[in-house]
Amino acid sequence: MLFDKCRYVVVEGPVGVGKTSLARRLAQHIAAATLLEKPEENPFLAKFYQDPPRYALATQLFFLFQRGNEVRDMAQMDLFRLNTVADYLFDKDMLFARLNLSDEEFALYQQIYHSLQLQAPVPDLVIYLQAAPETLVGRVRQRNQPYEQTISDAYLFRVAQGYSDFFYHYDAAPVLMVNTERLNFEDGDEDFSLLLQRIEEMRGPREFFSRGD
Repeated sequence: MLFDKCRYVVVEGPVGVGKTSLARRLAQHIAAATLLEKPEENPFLAKFYQDPPRYALATQLFFLFQRGNEVRDMAQMDLFRLNTVADYLFDKDMLFARLNLSDEEFALYQQIYHSLQLQAPVPDLVIYLQAAPETLVGRVRQRNQPYEQTISDAYLFRVAQGYSDFFYHYDAAPVLMVNTERLNFEDGDEDFSLLLQRIEEMRGPREFFSRGD
């Protein structure tokens, strides 16, 4: 089975695409540990959505140190002796920094990033979930997370485009790109089974899966 070789699987995608739900279900299915983002612990995040220019740097640095600590913990605990499923890719931290920071702030962020000398593990497989920006807006509004209620539609559109650009160039690990427009991995057993089958059938470094396949 592919998961015998994929000890570290990452589920990624823009906010609202369903990456955490899939990561949890996938981890349960293969009896893996989970490594999940904790956006609710960032005290600047809700303020960032209300006033991005003022709180972007603080928000980004908090996430950088939070994820940096997790990378160090993984190395110390040898977490990847067992299968692990994460709902974020450490490399995407730079994506959001470039997206949200001014040029001066981004230069400072880069200095701090490189000073930490973080050696993030490379995933064995990245599952990149996609959806149209309009779909993401609807899903974010529907799930009604308090800290997300002031996210603008324009920001969600920018994030979706940022992910598209990021994964167009990403080649550090095999990527399965999944169009989630007609897929429900949280409640749809058939959809989840189809995804597992597609993962097992992967042969190339970059493949695509949608409900119409």
